Amino acid sequence: MTLATMNHWHAEPDVVVLCPYIEADMQGKRSKMSHGDGLGRRGISRERWLALAFWLAVVAAIGTVGSSVTLSKIATWYAGLVKPWFTPQNAVFGPVWTFLYLTMAVAVWRVGALPPPVRTRALGLFVAQLVLNALWSPVFFGLEAPGLGLVVIVALLVALAATLIAFWRLDRVAGLLLLPCLAWVGYAAALNAAIVALN
Repeated sequence: MTLATMNHWHAEPDVVVLCPYIEADMQGKRSKMSHGDGLGRRGISRERWLALAFWLAVVAAIGTVGSSVTLSKIATWYAGLVKPWFTPQNAVFGPVWTFLYLTMAVAVWRVGALPPPVRTRALGLFVAQLVLNALWSPVFFGLEAPGLGLVVIVALLVALAATLIAFWRLDRVAGLLLLPCLAWVGYAAALNAAIVALN
């Protein structure tokens, strides 16, 4: 037996042993690419589109609740408050919140595509901040209570920050999508606090 033949005889079992593992690894990667997040060669699945529509409907409902309470108070009670110099024009609120609700829906939609054990805590935090978001307008405008509204919006700011961190750890894009909302809520909290101090 020559040296070349001996090398071939010793190397061949390694190839036989390794090939099944390589093949299994490749199959796993292909399966993950096709089914891991609802995205594959055919694009976004029908179920993922329905999930996006669901979250868009949820945030739209929250926005509708806020608007229904706020609009009637803008020209009456809110107009009579002493407000700080950095108060934006009333026309700014609508477009800003429309954009923020859209980014929130896309963010939670992305996290919702992850497996249940991974996404559970993050989705719980998102729902918590969404509830606080829905409460602020009825409290601040509906009850005409800026002081109580400040308590709600500070809690909202904390919950939103926790949600952003949880989203960031799971999906960087989802975390980034919540940054504008966090910045705006921080600004709104400062505005709320100034109104309490001035009135």
